[in-house]
Amino acid sequence: MRIDERIGQHYPDLGPQEQKAADTLLDHLGDLAVYNAAELARLSGVSKATMSRLFRRLGFADFTEVKEHTRQLRASGIPVATHDESDLAVHLAHELEAVRRTFEKLDAGQFTAATEALAAGRQLLLIGYRNSFPLALHLRQQLLQCRGRVAAAPQPGQSIGEELAGCGPGDVVLLMGFRRRPATFGAILQSAAACGATTILIGDPSARRYAAQAGIWLECPVESASAFDSYASAMSLMSALANGVLTRLSKAGRDRIREATAVFGALGELDE
Repeated sequence: MRIDERIGQHYPDLGPQEQKAADTLLDHLGDLAVYNAAELARLSGVSKATMSRLFRRLGFADFTEVKEHTRQLRASGIPVATHDESDLAVHLAHELEAVRRTFEKLDAGQFTAATEALAAGRQLLLIGYRNSFPLALHLRQQLLQCRGRVAAAPQPGQSIGEELAGCGPGDVVLLMGFRRRPATFGAILQSAAACGATTILIGDPSARRYAAQAGIWLECPVESASAFDSYASAMSLMSALANGVLTRLSKAGRDRIREATAVFGALGELDE
């Protein structure tokens, strides 16, 4: 059980001093690493002995175990605040660092293979669940400007089986595998590979265990120092892929952009 769940379970049975200590833990789950047990006790207005007794009531041997537990929560993708989230300068620094780290570690050969496959594929199926779905939609919108036959799945209320059923050799299935994936993710990747299509997997390091099942693997970390994962680097990678595909399509891509622009104008769809 998570520490907040443990506190909720035991809270009614805690004494007034222990409840004060528990409230302080809940208020500082994200930045426990910067405190020691004595400092938390002072923040709570309780004795160090009371704080230690609370740790044991919650199933932890000591404060070291508590800190390790909260680090594991953040590593799994559970939002846990780590600093003053209203500090925009700190937020900007974290976002820039995430983008820099992503592209410094990106495998250039795999990236090139991905853009080649996305440019040459007969049809493209972009699959994303949960937080990955907006990324799939955005990449589809970008790619549709320079090539046709690009689909994103699953659409609301739809399953994935009928989408994969039409895929085969010559097609490309791109799966977004960022953490907190659905339990069926591995089976979906296996089905995509089994149909004979070229498979591209994009995910954070927790998706490495699926990388061997995909034809192309692009790693894109999303962890941040903030409570929520950062998808700034993932969106930047989508842009890089789309630009790479347009470059490879060359004249055909530019012709499609001109055609789409003409249709926009004919329909009056865009605000000039």
